[in-house]
Amino acid sequence: MQRKLLSLLLAMMLLAAPVLSLSEDSDLHYVQSNGKLVIGYTVYAPMNYTDADGNFTGFDTELAIAVCEKLGLAPEFVEIVWETKEIELAAKTIDCIWNGLTITDERKANMEITMPYVKNAQVVVMKADAAYENTTSLEGKTVVAEAGSAGETAVKDDPGLQKAEYIAKEVQTACLMEVSAGTADAAVLDLTLANAMIGEGTDYAGLLIVDRLAVEDYGIAFRKGSDLAEAVNQALMALKEEGLMDQLAKEYGLDLAF
Repeated sequence: MQRKLLSLLLAMMLLAAPVLSLSEDSDLHYVQSNGKLVIGYTVYAPMNYTDADGNFTGFDTELAIAVCEKLGLAPEFVEIVWETKEIELAAKTIDCIWNGLTITDERKANMEITMPYVKNAQVVVMKADAAYENTTSLEGKTVVAEAGSAGETAVKDDPGLQKAEYIAKEVQTACLMEVSAGTADAAVLDLTLANAMIGEGTDYAGLLIVDRLAVEDYGIAFRKGSDLAEAVNQALMALKEEGLMDQLAKEYGLDLAF
């Protein structure tokens, strides 16, 4: 009797249990079946850019190529609009965002992001002869930053910059052009880009970093739940052990996060 009762209870539990659907193929399997990793980027020196000789290069470019070699994949670089990067990723027009992406809690909630691999900060860039004390000096002045960037977040979060006239631009390089032309008073953008593109010997020799704001880390973003993030983490650690990451960081003037 007890056995029959137990069997009946087990049968009822099985009937009441939710039916689990088979999981889809992993992201890693998806890119392996395609034989390539589609990498979303914007033109952003020193991470991804074309040099004077017409070669597509940069820290992230070279690192992505090395990681793809570890994973047995061919890298395919696709230029994207930064503001719609999450949409491109979800739609599978790209497989990752590898372009100096700042790690934030909001992005971690919506995407699978690797461990930090490069250190960065947001900086205020102005003409070298401009008057500046702190962000409150920019009250009523025109400040530009890239739409959807950490620079835009810094502008919106900083009490002084909140009182400026903010204009969003499509890319960070456009922000430098605005300040250089005098159509904007200041730009808020990545330290890594500013170090590479302003100062003596550059096209923006008359621009200067006048302040540092938020300190941050870069990560590589994949679709939420993607197992590619961990696969790339393993490849990054191997490349660090082999010395390639330190070599690239020295070449491009960057500070590694590990």
